[in-house]
Amino acid sequence: MASTGLTRRRPTTGTRRSRAGWQFTAPFLVVFALVFLAPIGYSLYLSVFRTQLVGGTAFVGLDNYARVLADPQFWSALGTVTLFLAVQVPIMLFLALLIALALDSGRLYGASFFRISVFLPYAVPAVVATLMWGFLYGTRFGLVGNVNEAFGISLPDPLSPDLILASIGNIVTWEFVGYNMLILYSALRVVNPVLYEAAAIDGAGQVRIIRAIKLPALRGPLLIATIFSIIGSFHLFNEPSILQTLAPNSITTYFTPNLYAYSLSFAGQQVNYAATVAIVMGVVTMVVAYLVQLRGIRKAA
Repeated sequence: MASTGLTRRRPTTGTRRSRAGWQFTAPFLVVFALVFLAPIGYSLYLSVFRTQLVGGTAFVGLDNYARVLADPQFWSALGTVTLFLAVQVPIMLFLALLIALALDSGRLYGASFFRISVFLPYAVPAVVATLMWGFLYGTRFGLVGNVNEAFGISLPDPLSPDLILASIGNIVTWEFVGYNMLILYSALRVVNPVLYEAAAIDGAGQVRIIRAIKLPALRGPLLIATIFSIIGSFHLFNEPSILQTLAPNSITTYFTPNLYAYSLSFAGQQVNYAATVAIVMGVVTMVVAYLVQLRGIRKAA
């Protein structure tokens, strides 16, 4: 029987594995492209155009970016979230660290109930939490007003321009202390108990154990929690957006960068400029998070 000269090659083991790998990852890649890459690409596209009443949409190149860098409202919003980050994040992580150490010590009565109680606020939606705290902050209808009326005193208004950022920081801290506590507590639970036994045999007290064993074990988790908190601080939106209706004189449309971009897009109909603000903030967040990560890795090394 004559040979046609054509031979069918059987796929090798490596080829079959490669195909199987692409089949498993393809759904994720499709979703990743649709919900992450596509919005970024579209935002980049919008940021190089400008829509005007006269002339319609025109290509402007990097003019929108130059406008953002010279925009005092953008820098005011960036300064607000930077101050928020510098004050709120250390306080929140310090409280989370204290709670995690207390739970891991084994000397806390009702540790399971306490752990769930601290973590529970994280399960409350941000909108509900902000509305709840906004009611408590009210001087005419809320807890502050009731205390003033009951005791005949005049407590400072938590929704005043001078205290609004601290009030938002209190809400965010209440929401996310439990989340960060769980990260740190989980890291402490995987520490080898032999290290504690050896330290106890050597006569080390609890303070020495914390400094020599527990804190070094928490460097990585603390770095992760710090990066997540930095990203969350730069993306602050829900709390000021909801409290804006209760304190319009304290929270402007450019209180935070995300609120500024939202106001530009939906209230000012400046979609192109709003996309530019969002991209610039994304770059700022990425750079700061990377620098913090790089510094943390160098310290760990």
